[in-house]
Amino acid sequence: MDKLFELWQTTGIYQIELGQLIMILICLVMIYLAIRKGFEPLLLIPIGFGGILANMPVAGMAESGGLLYMFYEVGLLTTVFPLLIFMGVGAMTDFGPMLANPRTLLLGAAAQFGIFGTLLGALALTAWGIPGFEFTMKEAASIAIIGGADGPTSIYVTSQLAPHLLGPIAVAAYAYMALVPMLQPPIMRALTTEKERAITMTQLRVVSKTEKIIFPILLLLLVAMLLPSAAPLVGMLCFGNLMRECGVVERLADTARNALINIVTIALGLAVGSKLNSEAFLQLTTLGILVLGAVAFCAGTAAGVLMAKLMNLLSKQQINPLIGSAGVSAVPMAARVSNKLGLEANSQNFLLMHAMGPNVAGVIGSAVAAGILLNFVG
Repeated sequence: MDKLFELWQTTGIYQIELGQLIMILICLVMIYLAIRKGFEPLLLIPIGFGGILANMPVAGMAESGGLLYMFYEVGLLTTVFPLLIFMGVGAMTDFGPMLANPRTLLLGAAAQFGIFGTLLGALALTAWGIPGFEFTMKEAASIAIIGGADGPTSIYVTSQLAPHLLGPIAVAAYAYMALVPMLQPPIMRALTTEKERAITMTQLRVVSKTEKIIFPILLLLLVAMLLPSAAPLVGMLCFGNLMRECGVVERLADTARNALINIVTIALGLAVGSKLNSEAFLQLTTLGILVLGAVAFCAGTAAGVLMAKLMNLLSKQQINPLIGSAGVSAVPMAARVSNKLGLEANSQNFLLMHAMGPNVAGVIGSAVAAGILLNFVG
């Protein structure tokens, strides 16, 4: 009986704590939402499963020497995983719509208002001493970057400024990306009229291959010279895009946008899941992160729409304000939402390609915003 009791004491059932059990249930809900509802399954399934492994008592997979710990140390603390994903994103991205209508760069830039507005708001709430909103400057910057609606960028910034918040910030970032079709339409309808939503945009000009090859090189040189801290993110994005557009390294481009990004996504998700331990996640601070992340995302959406309306006041060539919401870099989901609302107002109003301009501009904008935060906060 003594031996049986000793064996019982070594089981996970005996040693599991209430916090671990709650986190396992939360991770199961994440997996359910990914499978049943289609909420960012490529990331939520690895993150959720990684969280389950991390909260398994005694197993020690997220502790020093464990598999998840190694993924975290090698891929996230070094920022290798987010940068490789940005390279894959570059290899999948067509900057043609943005180059055909350069004004959309302003929409992508305006959507980053959510990041900096939330940063100031988080610091104000901290100064007022509101429970759950007590953040340092680095923590506030890590939370604010959620407003860019770019998971790899959020992870990249957080891993350098506030790695202890990586779990809740990553979950919030990908959750709001998955909720784009639910969060954006009410904001877009509230800020536009039926007539504005029905505006039909003219066909985009054809962008030459030469332009597409030169653009990533010029973009890298410009950003790296003006804001070196953004060079890693923008550099990998531009490198992936150059491989796509140059046409002479198709094997490399195909690997970057398929096999490599898939492998890194698995490892990244498991590494993020390793930080979903009960000590870090089950706190009042996590609720503050979720609230501020939602504010950042919604503010970015609103800023993009309002910038489009302002541009219409100053220009004879009208643009549909709906595409301004695509300035958040949830590619291509935000552009699809713009197109869907445009078709509701006018069945002949196809905005997808027009919305892809501010959408990819938002990717660049979030990377630049990350560089600014790292430069002035880090």
